[in-house]
Formats: sequence, C-alpha cells, structure tokens
Amino acid sequence: MAEAVEKLNREDVRFRAEQSLRKKFRKAIWSRFTSALREYRLVNEGDRVAVCISGGKDSTLMAKLFQELEAHSTVPFEARYIAMDPGYSPENRRMIEENAEKLGIPIQIFESDIFNSVFNVEKNPCYLCARMRRGYLYSQARALGCNKIALGHHYDDVIETILMGMLYGAQIQTMMPKLHSTNYPGMELIRPMYLIREDDVKRWRDYNGLQFLRCACRFTERSESAEGEQPSKRKEIKALIRELKKTNPDVEARIFRSVENVSLDAVIGYKTGGVRHSFLDGYEERSGGGTEE
Repeated sequence: MAEAVEKLNREDVRFRAEQSLRKKFRKAIWSRFTSALREYRLVNEGDRVAVCISGGKDSTLMAKLFQELEAHSTVPFEARYIAMDPGYSPENRRMIEENAEKLGIPIQIFESDIFNSVFNVEKNPCYLCARMRRGYLYSQARALGCNKIALGHHYDDVIETILMGMLYGAQIQTMMPKLHSTNYPGMELIRPMYLIREDDVKRWRDYNGLQFLRCACRFTERSESAEGEQPSKRKEIKALIRELKKTNPDVEARIFRSVENVSLDAVIGYKTGGVRHSFLDGYEERSGGGTEE
C-alpha cells in the first residue's frame, strides 16, 4: 500500500512539473527554450544530444525541456540524460537520484574522482574542475554515440559572464550559445537555456515544490565555512546588476545585446582566430574615408 501511494505521489510530481511547462510557464520558459533552439540552430535532424545533469535546478529543468522536445518536436533527434558523480557526498548523490525518479528522467550516472583531484589545488581550482568535468562529459557522451553535449547555463549566466570578463578579465567576450570542441573533433557544446531567466527557473522550481543541489563542491563548502569569507566574483556581479537595475530597468537586456552589436570600427583592438588586430592596421589607408564623430 505504501509503495502504491509513493508511486502515485511521484507520478503527480512529474505530471505537475510537465503541465506547468506546457501552461503556466509556457511563455517564460518553453517558448524561450524553443526560440534559442531556432535562433542559434542548436538541435538538428539526426543529432544525439547528451543532456548533462549536475543535480541543480537549471540542468534538471533543461532535462525536462528536452523530454518535452522529444515528445513533440518535428525534428527527429535523440537525447541521452547523463549525470556525473565527481565525488558527491552520499546525501547529494541520493538527491540527484531521487529527483530524477520523481520527475521521470532516465539518467545514467557515471563516476569520476575530480573533487579529490582538485581539492588541494590552490590556484584556480574552480577553473580546473570545470575543465576536467567538461572533458569527462565529452568522453561519456562520445561513448554513448552523441555528437553534442547540452549544458544548463541560462540568460543570467551570460550577462554575468560578459561583465566579469570586462571588469575582472579586461576583455569583451560572452558565453556562446554553441561551440565546437577543440579536443573532441566532431563534438559540439550547446546551451539551450540561453534565453531563459534564472528567476523563471526558480519560479518553476518553487511552483512544483522541488528541491535541488546548489553547489555540492567540496572546495566551495570549505571556502564558505572559512571565517571572513569574501564574496565570489559572480556574486559581486549579481549585486552590481541589481544595483544598476534600480536606475536602468533594462540594463540586463542592454548588456546581453551589447555583444551582438560590436562595431569593430570603434574598438582599439580585437582578436580573432588567436590573432590580435589593432585599429592602426590600415589606418592611414583609410584616411579621408570616414567622418569624425
């Protein structure tokens, strides 16, 4: 009897989560998901996509969106739902498994020892961890016959990355909606959540009464438990954007669009294909051809 009740509860959670994407969050989430697929040509006929689930709200929502896409898309493609355990605690591993079961996501979990590998690295451990995780995901995806991996980065990740690059990296660049892999020929990384706002992801989570992993990284847990912890750069950027919105409500859209409207005629220098170019290149030859602003 108890097992039957539990099964009904799981089915109810899944039904509510899927219905909410079709109705309540159709405009805010589903339509933006499909818009990104069309605008950036992310999923094509014959693709086999490895949908990478970290256990957080963003990647889990992405998995549900791909399930909806598989059910209703006119473009024939396949999805494989994979999750990597880089050394999670038993509690965190269990949460990923239970959420997948409740939401009807057929995940395949594989293990790695990434957390142990980077735990004692003092310089840029998060960067190293991210690179290693991506490499493992590519390898697993290829073993499953996939030609693409899908990650759950959203709109807010994009604009925060733009500002972080400018303010802390002295460069103008963005988080691209798709990238060819340099180390895994024939593989491609896609970001189907590119146009979805984080607040809408949170609303979907809370509406369905779901709980997900936040950051289960041992390094982060160690840092947050340290006395006098300094806020991360991404948290600083989030706070900056909130402050800017007080006087410019459209600031997020302006940041996002800024990297779509780069005028190479009005920048001091730029790089393409690893080659640096200067506005001085051919400057004299262009004299008389332009007007002073």
